[in-house]
Amino acid sequence: MNLAIVKGTAVCTAKYPGTEGIKLLVVQPVNKHLEPVGALVVAADSVRAGHGDLCVMVRSREATFSLPERNFVPIDLALVGIVDQLDVRPDESFNLVMKRGFNPYS
Repeated sequence: MNLAIVKGTAVCTAKYPGTEGIKLLVVQPVNKHLEPVGALVVAADSVRAGHGDLCVMVRSREATFSLPERNFVPIDLALVGIVDQLDVRPDESFNLVMKRGFNPYS
């Protein structure tokens, strides 16, 4: 999953069969510090996001799973959540070392 900020709406005069009614948004992928990463991309909207919203997006085949009853359409990027709050902690604050015995990560 990646973060993105909605920049605008994409308008299509023709769509692939099965994608009618799906709103397409132009988004800017960002990192955890909300700095732009890469170029603008177009994503299918499944959460009714608006301009300026910080969203969670998924890529690949999983993107179509977020769309209601549209499992066989050629969509490879979709917005699946709107971020209400983002807390960024330093990477050093996490201890992900697997220890012997009971482990909550297994």
